[in-house]
Amino acid sequence: MHSRPNLTRNNKKKIFNDPIYGFIAIPDEFIFDLIEHPFFQRLRRIAQLGTTSLVYPGALHTRFHHVIGAMHLMSTAISVIRRKGHEITHEEERSVLIAILLHDIGHGPFSHALEYDIVNGVSHEDISSFFIERISQEFNGELDLALEVFQNKYHKPFLHQLVSSQLDMDRLDYLNRDSFYTGVSEGIIGSERIIEMMNVHDGNLVLEEKGIYSIEKFIVARRLMYWQVYLHKTVVAGEFMLIHILRRAKILSQQGEKLFASPALAYFLTNDIQLEDFKNNPEVLNTFAQLDDYDLLGAIKVWQNAEDKVLSLLATRLVNRKLFKIEIAKEPFSTERIQQEREIAKDRFGLSDEEAEFFVYSEVLTNNAYNQTKENINLLMKDGTVKDLSDASDNLNISALAQPVAKYCLCYCG
Repeated sequence: MHSRPNLTRNNKKKIFNDPIYGFIAIPDEFIFDLIEHPFFQRLRRIAQLGTTSLVYPGALHTRFHHVIGAMHLMSTAISVIRRKGHEITHEEERSVLIAILLHDIGHGPFSHALEYDIVNGVSHEDISSFFIERISQEFNGELDLALEVFQNKYHKPFLHQLVSSQLDMDRLDYLNRDSFYTGVSEGIIGSERIIEMMNVHDGNLVLEEKGIYSIEKFIVARRLMYWQVYLHKTVVAGEFMLIHILRRAKILSQQGEKLFASPALAYFLTNDIQLEDFKNNPEVLNTFAQLDDYDLLGAIKVWQNAEDKVLSLLATRLVNRKLFKIEIAKEPFSTERIQQEREIAKDRFGLSDEEAEFFVYSEVLTNNAYNQTKENINLLMKDGTVKDLSDASDNLNISALAQPVAKYCLCYCG
């Protein structure tokens, strides 16, 4: 267990120089101590966009960058909501800043791609909660209210909605940040104007009616960024290869094969870690806290020379960016086409049926720019009524964008 950082140090009112917002001041001395914590510093070693730098070479920014930016936007949002007459106590402000600062602390290496392989069906939100609980114990319960806000158990729901909703500080930061680092300008949004239009009605976060066009642009930007960056087909091909490399390594490790790996990675390859393990065994979280992108990259480099043909081929291709081919279609690919690609892989590399499954993948990609079934974006109309964005908008784009778009992909070794 880490001891609390030395509090006798002076000058905790540090600033970060951020390429998106300029100077960001740390708003609170306690928050400085959290940023200094080893669990938090680990975010410097986890890329925000996983394998995206295989397509956009500038996309090397980290989760650390992103959460500092989201904290900055949260400070602005709190000021705006207070100015409009809603009470937010100093303790609530600190808690919501901590909640946004720690909302991504549970991400593993390469983020979403690994949530169902390195750990078995344990989401990064679950792991973030475990981290917040653990840090709160170290800091004598000072994060307990932040955890309530994070888990949406606090009696002011708008505080949670600022952290996690369809219009939260997380999304407002990552769209502009990911646009900046990828160079894809379609994602740029007017986050300052959107925050300025925020208000609270019956305890829930709303947006004033005059902000509707800024929100339409925000939703369009999300849709475009999904297809151009997050679900870019070459990024998806790289992610699938990474997933199957780890899947293969886990199978081999659990069969008793000794693969090169850091102690933390070896632990998650040889054990089938599930949610209950995080709850019942403190060492699971401690070991997870040692995992970052470097563990995976270091191992995959060495696995190029693995005795197992599947692992060696996949690792060599990923390291040298010889990515699989990928096709996107509006209809599912036929079982005949998938089998045909598997037969080609079997002949080319001398694989068994089981091994060939690591070289051909068929999946569904879903783009949900605005999900009407989740917590909606509500507009506060001039007459005091509240309407869902898609009902209030006179722009047909919003109704269209509210429909999820599914595309089918076939990824194979070309």
